[in-house]
Amino acid sequence: MSKTIIQTDKAPAAIGTYSQAVKAGNTVYLSGQIPLIPETMELVEAFEDQVHQVFKNLSAVCEAAGATLNHISKLNIFMIDLGHFATVNEIMAQYFEQPYPARAAIGVKELPKGAQIEMDAIVTLDED
Repeated sequence: MSKTIIQTDKAPAAIGTYSQAVKAGNTVYLSGQIPLIPETMELVEAFEDQVHQVFKNLSAVCEAAGATLNHISKLNIFMIDLGHFATVNEIMAQYFEQPYPARAAIGVKELPKGAQIEMDAIVTLDED
């Protein structure tokens, strides 16, 4: 099975030795997205704005892979403060339709560039 690298200018450029996403068969593995504005590579400030920006970034990578957020089968959410769990749920409901993806919410000590939230995902594309 061959791998295809997914890349878009509509999401932040990789800030390390990784690709924005890799497609293998009908599965796309999205790298972690933090709340960077793609055009400036600057972090948005408020927590709610960070959540929205991460979903926008994930959406852009999904789109580059021929998918939408609703194609996400598994979503991992990393937060430095799990006290924001309810806020993430409220905002996530604005971006997803039921049935929702499988999900994990994980508390971490620190994230790149001082972000308060990061998400990665696994996308399942429709069969051709």
